[in-house]
Amino acid sequence: MSTHETEIVADPIVPLVRITRVFDAAPEKVFRAHTDPDLLVRWLGPRDIVMTVDHYDCRTGGSYRYVHSRGDDQFGFYGCFHEVRPDELIVQTFCFEGFPDSVALERLTLEGLGGGRTRLVATSLVDSFEGRDAFVASGMESGVRQSYERLDEALAS
Repeated sequence: MSTHETEIVADPIVPLVRITRVFDAAPEKVFRAHTDPDLLVRWLGPRDIVMTVDHYDCRTGGSYRYVHSRGDDQFGFYGCFHEVRPDELIVQTFCFEGFPDSVALERLTLEGLGGGRTRLVATSLVDSFEGRDAFVASGMESGVRQSYERLDEALAS
């Protein structure tokens, strides 16, 4: 189990959520876990979710769609990758099929800290404070924390 905290902050000035987390793995390993669909299904989402990837083409100009399932409930997500720079940056759109008019612009940066450690900073920008607050209230915080605990486990294996 990691000793690193996941910091989740709702920005007071713009409708944005910022997530910061340190991982005990080099940037290239953390990047690969975000771009390889076979690895992604091992950690993305809460522990009680099963993830199925429809397609995942993580490159500049690529797109993705995946489904999280819990019992008979299914939750689809999709978007496109606007900029992907190996081991340092992923910029993408993110849309939950349950709210197709609410698209987030997400930016993930990876910073090598030396000693095989990486700082991840992810931001999600939405079109309104109401949308941002609904995103946070949806259980996102718990899901992110569980995902990053699962990512710790995947990176250690």
